[in-house]
Amino acid sequence: MSKESVGFVGVGLMGHGMAKNIMAAGYPLTVIAHRSRNAVEDLVDSGATEVQTLPDLARASSIIHICAPGSPQVEAIIAELLPAMAKGTVVVDCSTSDPGSTEKLAALLDAQGCHLADAPLGGTPVQAEAGQLATMVGATDEIFARLEPVLDAWAGGGVVHLGAIGKGHQMKLLNNFLAMGYAAMYSEALALSEKVGITTAQFDSVIRGSRMDCGFYQTFMGYSLEGNREAHKFTLTNAYKDMRYLASMADGAGIANPVGSAVKNSFALALSTGGDGPEDYVPHLVDYIGKANAVEKA
Repeated sequence: MSKESVGFVGVGLMGHGMAKNIMAAGYPLTVIAHRSRNAVEDLVDSGATEVQTLPDLARASSIIHICAPGSPQVEAIIAELLPAMAKGTVVVDCSTSDPGSTEKLAALLDAQGCHLADAPLGGTPVQAEAGQLATMVGATDEIFARLEPVLDAWAGGGVVHLGAIGKGHQMKLLNNFLAMGYAAMYSEALALSEKVGITTAQFDSVIRGSRMDCGFYQTFMGYSLEGNREAHKFTLTNAYKDMRYLASMADGAGIANPVGSAVKNSFALALSTGGDGPEDYVPHLVDYIGKANAVEKA
């Protein structure tokens, strides 16, 4: 079998590193610019081919990765790609998407003799550059076997095949529910801590190294304790979007999701009071929860 030709849509914070590692594994790569001109130029300098339109990218690719903000963008991208895709082409949605939309897109592609797999990401931009992201995959056994060598190029942190289409996105929402739940709890705990006269540094001196410590806590506190605004570059806007997708998934499953609703509302509060910018990241939630409670840090 000839080597797969890979197209990549969305070479931003995560996509640049993924695309770079796909090329390093020997796969021909085609990219298209959107916002990140510098990232595209870097990839082209390393051997990628740039095209100007999505149909051109589709014609050049047997496997197409998409890293987009959410389902509306993924749907729009696939609508432009599909007429130019050859039968057998696989689209790999690495976004955190609505599983309901994912299943509908899979049916649309299947009707055209093409395929969809969902492979959302676990990790950070630093891990993306190092080829050490993790991914949770929804795909048929046949398509997963075809994709696995390409996924291994950028997912050195682990590739888990969860089952049918949509399972990857379902698991990603569960994962992000836990992560954003931590963020909401940390923000509320820190606001209360400061309100009763326990400083953030004192709070951290008890939690860090205890059973309540974890990797997410440490990156979150990189901002609260050290003032590093880029300690965890995942926007409040994306966090809120993911919690809305989680609520939709819970509604579809007929399950009560009161904690998820509370977490979602924490992020809704942040966005409605100014946290909706492109550099307003999840650890900054602590500022918006503090402001809502008239908390001034010592």
